[in-house]
Amino acid sequence: MILRVGLTGGIASGKSTVTRALSGLGCVTIDADDVVARLYRPGGAGHQALVAEYGGDILLPDGEINRKKVADIAFASPENARKLNALIHPLVAQEEERIISAEAERFPDRDRIFVVEATLLLEAGGKPRYDRIIVVDTAPETQVKRATGRGMTAAEAKRRMAYQMKREDRLAQADYVIDNNGDRRNAEIETLRVYEKLREDLEAKKSGALAKRIV
Repeated sequence: MILRVGLTGGIASGKSTVTRALSGLGCVTIDADDVVARLYRPGGAGHQALVAEYGGDILLPDGEINRKKVADIAFASPENARKLNALIHPLVAQEEERIISAEAERFPDRDRIFVVEATLLLEAGGKPRYDRIIVVDTAPETQVKRATGRGMTAAEAKRRMAYQMKREDRLAQADYVIDNNGDRRNAEIETLRVYEKLREDLEAKKSGALAKRIV
């Protein structure tokens, strides 16, 4: 039996930290950014789709996708962001399901929790694909501080945040919320708390008693 979990949150909210912690606890984790990177490689479905839509100007001299240029296009307006999501996210969802199915088939008798980390999971309409949704929550001012610490300007961070789901709307769709406004140790404690809930959900799913979410 497998439990599918979607993990999301705004930029610089600490999703990767939580994902690593869940991996250490035994979950099978999938980073949507890694999936996108593979799809964007020359010959990949994402590469073909982007070039067909935006032309060769989005390519680097070696034929790779210029991800900064694509991001600049996507975040120029909400309509552009929706257009890019509609183009790429179905391909990402298909690849994620392929990975989950292949891994599940390798160990058919093993119970597993699969966690997919994706920033735009809810914006792209991905919620119905998962048994449970985890939202990593961080105050907006903390997001900006962390994003600038990674080399992004405050203006760019705020621009990207503006095109993501509002904090209150994201929280309203969560089955579990991990508060990541504190330090790393606090995030680990919060993650362990949610992991124990996921274990309970997995057992409930095995017995057919897992409550349905309202999508």
